[in-house]
Amino acid sequence: MSEPKSKQFENIYYGLSNSPGILKLAPSGLGWKTPDSESIVTISAEEFKKVQWMRVARDYQLKFALKNGNAARFDGFPKENFESLREIIRTNYKLNLETKEICVKGWNWGETDFQGSQLLFNASKKTSFEIPLSHVSNTNLQNKCEVSLEFMQPEQFGEESQSRNHRNPTHELVEMRFYIPGSTKVLFFEEVREKADLTQVSGEGIVLFNDVLLLTPRGRYDIEMFSSFFRLRGKTYDYKVQYSSVGSLFLLPKLDDLHEMFVVGLDPPLRQGQTLYPFLVLQFKKEEEKEFNLNLEAEVIEKEYGGKLETSYDAEIYHVFSIVFSVLTKRKIIKPSSFKSQHDEVAVKCSLKANEGYLYPLEKCFLFIPKPPTLIKTSEIEKVIFTRVSATAVKAPITSARTFDLKFRMKGNFEYQFSSINREEFEHLEEYFRSKKVITENDTSDTQTIQTFINDISGSSDEEMIPASKRRQSESMPIDGEDSDSVDEDFQLEDTDSDVAEEFDENYAGAGSSSDETEPPRKK
Repeated sequence: MSEPKSKQFENIYYGLSNSPGILKLAPSGLGWKTPDSESIVTISAEEFKKVQWMRVARDYQLKFALKNGNAARFDGFPKENFESLREIIRTNYKLNLETKEICVKGWNWGETDFQGSQLLFNASKKTSFEIPLSHVSNTNLQNKCEVSLEFMQPEQFGEESQSRNHRNPTHELVEMRFYIPGSTKVLFFEEVREKADLTQVSGEGIVLFNDVLLLTPRGRYDIEMFSSFFRLRGKTYDYKVQYSSVGSLFLLPKLDDLHEMFVVGLDPPLRQGQTLYPFLVLQFKKEEEKEFNLNLEAEVIEKEYGGKLETSYDAEIYHVFSIVFSVLTKRKIIKPSSFKSQHDEVAVKCSLKANEGYLYPLEKCFLFIPKPPTLIKTSEIEKVIFTRVSATAVKAPITSARTFDLKFRMKGNFEYQFSSINREEFEHLEEYFRSKKVITENDTSDTQTIQTFINDISGSSDEEMIPASKRRQSESMPIDGEDSDSVDEDFQLEDTDSDVAEEFDENYAGAGSSSDETEPPRKK
């Protein structure tokens, strides 16, 4: 028998990585790394359970099934490497390299099989594909017969630089649905939750906030924070969100002086079926207080979080939530800017399409909440257009004169339009745009149209206001049933009793008939 030896293979992909690296098979185990990364993936030979060889999308794959139920996959081997790999695996690890056939029939029906943390879909007694359940971020019962699986994106499990900066962005699978009729659906759902580590018992995290109201997506959720992610547990949906997905944080007062809103930007966004939520909008009662104890030791707080947290809090819930969330995500919280409205508020009330909300002018952006949350970066604004601003100068009973519209024209050649902004806010917004060196423009077309309309009304007679076709029609013949304010000279008040006589008096002869001309009643 040959002596154990080491060998390297280049241009090999590990798991779902987009960048190839070097795989080294040594008697003590294996190691893999990319040329531009200092981190190395290592697995001890004692963890190997079996090794399989199969055809995949990126040439051939070497799959190491581990004793803990997980698997390590390495793609990119040419077919010619099979013999040398089989010899190395037999010599170094005392294992046989098994050849596994894959079903390529394209069937979308078959059987599922859970092997450790792997979900296998088999068709015709062969595996069609495998799903590493460690990459499942959420699962839900969609309806009576469907179970959905949502997947983490590469940046959520440590491959952000490879995914984001790749010259040719690749498409990623984000969701898969299984149609499972009968009660088996629930068993499948619970098995996925357990294998994907989505069923951690509440209380194992750092801190738990119960019954938090979310305005977007709408509902109440228990929010539990862990060291590297947080969970949203609702009546219908449960989510596991990595802190690496958190982009920006906002803490803004609601204009009712009763609530505070905490906004979390997410990339990739949260999914509910086909709907994407790039922002979470949480609402807290401003004066509601509660005591919280963090599941962290003082030494850990000092070492891991630079002493920015405390072991316990007794303060407003929104205050504790914002501090803990900011420290754990390592993101700064954006708060209201120097902008003040006519009534000394930090935002203006307006509408985005049919949705009413608040537009917050911030230092480097504008944020509209609660639905749909819309972030407009100041650096991306080409110019701002005010419309219907001068309508209040026109003395006319036009309801729109009390408000104006605000249009953001972006450099990417698209627009955001906010309507129903109080006329009193015009000077304050214009001054704020000027301070941020944003180009503004007044659209006077609507004002001129309104002024022309008013002038036409004030300078025209009643007769001129009637279309010519209507005048000709009214002059040629009367219109039955038409209401008129003019007095009919032929109208006689005493004749109004004729209708009553005609209906109730059987001897009534009709209008214009004399009593002499009335025929005598016929004999029965």
